[in-house]
Amino acid sequence: MAGIVDIDGHPTWVEDLGGGGAPLLLLHGGLSNSDALLGTIGTGLAEHYRIVAFDRRGHGYTADTDAEFHYADMARETVRVLEKIVAAPAHLVGWSDGGIVALMVALARPDLVAKMVVISTNYNIDGLQQIEMDPDLPVFQEFGRAYAERSPDGPGHFEQVARKAMQLISTEPSLTAAQISNIQQPVLVALGDDDLVSLPHAVSLYEALPNGQLAVVPGTSHGLPLERPATLTSLILPFLEEDGPPKTLMPVRRAIV
Repeated sequence: MAGIVDIDGHPTWVEDLGGGGAPLLLLHGGLSNSDALLGTIGTGLAEHYRIVAFDRRGHGYTADTDAEFHYADMARETVRVLEKIVAAPAHLVGWSDGGIVALMVALARPDLVAKMVVISTNYNIDGLQQIEMDPDLPVFQEFGRAYAERSPDGPGHFEQVARKAMQLISTEPSLTAAQISNIQQPVLVALGDDDLVSLPHAVSLYEALPNGQLAVVPGTSHGLPLERPATLTSLILPFLEEDGPPKTLMPVRRAIV
């Protein structure tokens, strides 16, 4: 199933690939769309799970609104998709902004979340390294091209969406390690070794999670799911399939006290 569904009164693009496995919701990054994950890591995950994805407001095939972007609104939108479309606790796999949304959903509605994979995700604005957001960079040109191909608002609206996205990442999120420590679900934290999210911040996220795991993929950037989808999928699948805490030969952090 793929098409427009009413989510909180807003026409929202949702894709449900079906399948007999446990539900897994893909959460795309900012200025991106569901196709970016469905066409990369989604391909390998679909062999094992029921893959669901949706385009958040102002992204992909879902029209924008006049409202500014806020992660709390995105989390509420995601909760509605989980309630209306998935109708069961799901694994959440989120990239960048999608990972932030996943963390916020787990804090607000832990009953809807099984395991989580958060890719290149910061929980606080302090975790992002400073870079120049040049609209002429190839990555932004690609975002604009993909937007023009999909958006019901037309290509001219991309400038407004980009402005709201840049405002969002410069002011949010503002979660703390203490709040993150309330997430009880197993969480895999994955990022590139040359990521926009600083390595110390990613480590602090991992350390704050009671049931966290950490993967740093060499030779990759914030575009990890696009650059090394097979490598990322090979990390995600055993994590999701694992029954109980990891069993290792020389546990330190996970040693039973």
